Amino acid sequence: MLLTARDHEFRFPRPALLMGVVNVTPDSFFDGGRHASTEAAVEHSLRLVEQGADILDVGGESTRPGAAPVPEAEELRRVIPVIRSLAGRVRVPISVDTMKPGVAEAALEAGASLVNDVAAHRGDDSLWRAVARHRAGYVVMHMQGEPATMQAAPAYRDVVGEIDRFFLERLDRLGACGVALGQVILDPGIGFGKETGHNLELLRRLGAFRHHGRPLLVGLSRKSLVGRVTGASDPSQRLSGSLAGAVWARAQGASVIRAHDVAETRQALAMVEAILGSEME
Repeated sequence: MLLTARDHEFRFPRPALLMGVVNVTPDSFFDGGRHASTEAAVEHSLRLVEQGADILDVGGESTRPGAAPVPEAEELRRVIPVIRSLAGRVRVPISVDTMKPGVAEAALEAGASLVNDVAAHRGDDSLWRAVARHRAGYVVMHMQGEPATMQAAPAYRDVVGEIDRFFLERLDRLGACGVALGQVILDPGIGFGKETGHNLELLRRLGAFRHHGRPLLVGLSRKSLVGRVTGASDPSQRLSGSLAGAVWARAQGASVIRAHDVAETRQALAMVEAILGSEME
């Protein structure tokens, strides 16, 4: 299996790709405000690369449950200087975590190689066509609803089956827009329009999505799911649960793990990969 993101290429089987979170926001649920300036975000990003990040995921709009939308001009102001600065300093691919076609286009022009789209259920195809033009990587994430309302009343008859069909339909539409299969990563969207039971079922049956032949991304780092399961109401106390989730996801076939705590997650992944060995893929 091959993943391409502009000039970057990854062949699987291989150790999991670790996507380090860079939130250039004042209101993200865990690290909001810590890296809100360009200088702080760049410094944090360089530290994540030193710790073993394979991808840097730069976002300027919080997508936590209940988050208010950010105007495009403000999101651009937050992320473009960071991406432009990093593009000349790091060799790992830079991802832009955005729902806005205009931000995606500007980020790709500034040096990003991948678009992490939590709103891949979109009807407008302009973002997909930008991805195709730039030959960028693209994360198809499933979300029921929008960040502001997604946790109001999520409902599924069969959460795994519905998301599997969503992936099939998205892959078809992406291909029609010129996005090659090799550019795509699939993300079931843990915590995005799902209740605890839905999230646990997705993690339990993650292998059901492997038939698409695409890398699977799982991001549950510090999320409320970890808090509900472990009783850790404070996101700062959710590292152990996050690591357990990352290890489980990797053992079930996830190829990309999105995490805030890169050094700790890298160590945990190295251990589970060594134990599983040739059974990993």
